[in-house]
Amino acid sequence: MTTLLDLNYVLRFQSLPSELYSNVLPQGINNPKLVVSSHSTASLLGLDSIALETQESLKLLSGQGVLSTWQSIAMKYTGHQFAQYNPNLGDGRGLLLAQVEHKNITWDMHLKGAGATPYSRQGDGRAVLRSSIREFLASEALAALNVPTTRALCVIDSDSPVYREQQETAATLVRVAQSHIRFGHFEFCSFSNKPELLKTLCDYVIHEHYPELDNEPQKYLVFFKNTLQKTAELMAHWQSIGFAHGVMNTDNMSILGDTFDFGPFAFMDEYEPSFICNHSDYQGRYAFNQQPNIANWNLSVLAQALLPLTNKEDLMQQLESFSDYFKESFFTKMNAKFGFICAFDSHQDFIDDSLKMLASCKLDYSYFFRKLNNIHIESVRQEIRNHCLDINLFDRWYTQYEQALVKDGQVPDEASQIKRKNNMDNVNPKYILRNYLAQNAILAAQLGDYSQVQTLHNVLSKPFDEQPEFEEYAQLPPDWGKKLEISCSS
Repeated sequence: MTTLLDLNYVLRFQSLPSELYSNVLPQGINNPKLVVSSHSTASLLGLDSIALETQESLKLLSGQGVLSTWQSIAMKYTGHQFAQYNPNLGDGRGLLLAQVEHKNITWDMHLKGAGATPYSRQGDGRAVLRSSIREFLASEALAALNVPTTRALCVIDSDSPVYREQQETAATLVRVAQSHIRFGHFEFCSFSNKPELLKTLCDYVIHEHYPELDNEPQKYLVFFKNTLQKTAELMAHWQSIGFAHGVMNTDNMSILGDTFDFGPFAFMDEYEPSFICNHSDYQGRYAFNQQPNIANWNLSVLAQALLPLTNKEDLMQQLESFSDYFKESFFTKMNAKFGFICAFDSHQDFIDDSLKMLASCKLDYSYFFRKLNNIHIESVRQEIRNHCLDINLFDRWYTQYEQALVKDGQVPDEASQIKRKNNMDNVNPKYILRNYLAQNAILAAQLGDYSQVQTLHNVLSKPFDEQPEFEEYAQLPPDWGKKLEISCSS
């Protein structure tokens, strides 16, 4: 059995100037108990997930000690929060414990809830059980949906008290990612007027993640282009699956285009373009339909930070290409969701009209697309129709859908329908992390029953499979479970 002691630890980020981090030891939580773990994330590190159940692992991953091969640090960065620059940011409750090299890939092992750091801003540096469970479930669910994301190795509960709106228990979450570097790291270097530090950081990122650019004359510009393309692709993923992040501050933007930092996120129930999942977002800056625009704005902030390294006009030209990258990726994904096989730009008007229909009919987003796989069956079509607020609009839309399939070159015979259904089954999930499902699992876990978290994780790890024994997890949310307000406090 490969344990934490056996992993191949390396110190890469710690080789950078100390201005970018502070050495901090974790502060342990009491009586650690394993809530849930991810076998697939453990395999990324070369770790046997069963090894996480040992007392030695629980002590290490609850912050009660460190290995001699680790050098735990809190990263320093800044960022724009709700469009306002904040210089006083950094890892306020998390530590980069170590980096693990496995199969020629280096992974960060980051402990959230590790206690106070120099960047805690008078906070206690703790994470609570509910937010730790939500991040674990969300990151692993997104990974199973093939969305770029940080991963989660495990959640550990304790009996250490923490105080938010009420008394809760402290928990730790081990986040795994190829990088924890954010747009805000570059902002820190630039806004602090430290061009040499900026160059050192950028060279590090390029060498670690784009080594083919080491000798590229315009490597900083190409690095920005790569970041922009990956961010555009990520936004297309989010919009196509109905995922709202909720807090797209620049310090929550991964330089590798991963979904990063899970706060008041939500998978939409009824399709609502202006959906706001963060109850603190009073002006709707981070509403669902604003996410691509905000990503572009955040990239403009990154471009500004990179000005000491490359030409402004070239950066602006790259920024102007964001919309094209996003649209191509988004409509390619939406084509697949509708079962189309033609080029990405063949059905843009129909897809736009379809989304308007979903909004007007108040249809559940994920439910609709999963049922769409079998919409050629009369009973299924009638089931969708029965959920529509505007039945006549739906009937007109269905006629347009049949016409769009003909335009797509698809023959309306049984063999074509089966083939289309099979293709759509692989992109339209049956199971998503609805807020009410997460809430039910959290409430049970807070009473010491972790089985619902574990079951929900197992179901979400196979979102496209039928899993008839877990049909209840695919049901539409009850009225109380719609539009749950999620707090940022964690």
